[in-house]
Amino acid sequence: MRIIHPIAGILLGLIFGVRGLNGFLGFLWFLKAPPMTGPAGEFQTAITVSHFIWFTSGVQVIADFLLLINRYVVFAVFVLAAVLANILAYHITMMPSTVILAILTVAIWFVVAWPLRAYFSPLFVDKVTLPSR
Repeated sequence: MRIIHPIAGILLGLIFGVRGLNGFLGFLWFLKAPPMTGPAGEFQTAITVSHFIWFTSGVQVIADFLLLINRYVVFAVFVLAAVLANILAYHITMMPSTVILAILTVAIWFVVAWPLRAYFSPLFVDKVTLPSR
């Protein structure tokens, strides 16, 4: 696990870094898919035309940067979980033929997140007692 965890972290960082920067710069022209039809095409058009892609790409790049410089790693992994949840939902509901790539990325995320699971335990508190004012 000492070797696998850093490699998975770098791989996850590269995936989100390259895809996030591509949302701004569009340098992966050779990876352009043919025009999509149906709900997937409408969704892609909506996030591109509304520039929502800049927000999601920015979140990916910032989380990637934090992950790669090894600062605020738990926060970066937490943010990437939200991004991955949306990616997985998109692929399951609109493009099931490509869901395997999303599942592979989720698996890499789990390799990175598993050693950090103790830091996520406060999120699963059953009841919270708020301090009185």
